[in-house]
Amino acid sequence: MKNEIKTSWKGNMLFKAETLGGTVLIDTAEENGGQGLGVRPKALMLTALAGCTGMDIASLFKKMRVEVDDIDIDVEADLTDEHPKFYDKVKVIYRFYGKNLDKDKIEKAVTLSQEKYCGVSEMFRKFSDLTHEIHYLEKK
Repeated sequence: MKNEIKTSWKGNMLFKAETLGGTVLIDTAEENGGQGLGVRPKALMLTALAGCTGMDIASLFKKMRVEVDDIDIDVEADLTDEHPKFYDKVKVIYRFYGKNLDKDKIEKAVTLSQEKYCGVSEMFRKFSDLTHEIHYLEKK
């Protein structure tokens, strides 16, 4: 299946991307010649990773009948010092909120997402050390 986005320059360092499902403004900080009007390109990659695994988990929870009150997914990444700069270490941090959480099913869903379903995770593994951790918390 072929995916396609259309990106147009809006002046300075600002670009507008028409993507599958929406529009994204891409820019950089003022100190780098931008106006700070959009998301940074590398940050979009981390966002895609969190969104991909999050959607996997939400879908798996529905099938597995896992009840949680909320889910937070944070991504921490180390950028290399030399150009081209890329993320060489990436950690996905899952936080599941609720009472009487079924930790076995939650861990199974996270593992299935990371090892089988999330294509963005698979792409990250091609160039970075991708790890994850899970935290269980009472209601927010």
